[in-house]
Amino acid sequence: MRKSESSGSPKSLLRQQYRRERHDRFMEETWLHILGAREFADVKIVASYYSYGDEPGTSDINQELINRGVTVLLPKLLADNDLEWVRWDGNENSLAANGKVLEPHGFAFTDVDSIDVVIVPALHIDRSGNRLGQGGGSYDRALSKLRCWKIALVHHGELTSDPLPVDEHDQKVNAAATPDLIARFSSL
Repeated sequence: MRKSESSGSPKSLLRQQYRRERHDRFMEETWLHILGAREFADVKIVASYYSYGDEPGTSDINQELINRGVTVLLPKLLADNDLEWVRWDGNENSLAANGKVLEPHGFAFTDVDSIDVVIVPALHIDRSGNRLGQGGGSYDRALSKLRCWKIALVHHGELTSDPLPVDEHDQKVNAAATPDLIARFSSL
């Protein structure tokens, strides 16, 4: 949670509610269909994430991208809560635990302008492309540095027409995907 965000703030309360709802209705599903989107047609480098718990699963997406010869980058959390991207070869044994999250080892990928697509987790997305994440701000800071197509993965019922609370630092995404569909946002 951001230092400036209190535990009783509207965003914090929504996070608590959405985490409970996600946990209560969690089902193993796939988001592999996103790789058929036109934005993935000629990608060379994709920044993704290694899902855990009841986050939308990325194992099959990451592996398929690697099978296609695409460079897959995973985030590594730094001491200041910023993210850096590290190339991953698909070997789960090469990941190390950082709390609940498994992260890659290696050197930071610094040519962020060459990233074609970034896949990010979210708790909820609204119809304007506003993303509610876990509250640390790490992804918002990382997304602010990327000029590529940004897609967030959410479960059924987590793409909402209700506006989410937005702070100045929050970064929008270009699209959101459920296991069944991709919603693109024109407001970016």
